[in-house]
Amino acid sequence: MTTTEHLSDAELAAQPAAYWTGLANRALVAFTRARQAEHGFSQPQFWLLRHLSKNDISPDGRGMTVPELEQAMRTYLRPEDDLVAAARPLLERGWLTRDAEDRLWITDEGDEARVTMKGHAPAILARIHEGIDDADYVTTLKVLRRMIRNTGGTTD
Repeated sequence: MTTTEHLSDAELAAQPAAYWTGLANRALVAFTRARQAEHGFSQPQFWLLRHLSKNDISPDGRGMTVPELEQAMRTYLRPEDDLVAAARPLLERGWLTRDAEDRLWITDEGDEARVTMKGHAPAILARIHEGIDDADYVTTLKVLRRMIRNTGGTTD
């Protein structure tokens, strides 16, 4: 693509949304993961703790196997994400345990770590939203959700 820094509104309207959403996805994921790494954790590690915590995504706090966790994360888990590798340091730190059925369980220490990790999210989001007012952000998400539905996708 040619330089797009100074495109008119008419030129922007003719741009392929998939190109821009792809660039946005890569940039936002890389930025988020880099900020999380600065705090000593990875996005998949945070997801593991969230999915296993009865105080977050898990409705009942029951343990889950890696395949069950992969299924639960299927809409956002990236091809390079390895939940077995992500779980290893959490097990070593005592934040997760593994039972005889190979289910991972969050410990009290793991839930405390999850809360600490979650505490970094507002600063990350603030940086991403910098210079964008809430109305524009909401409009952007509504437009993206409509494009997804228009192409047969689901926004559930």
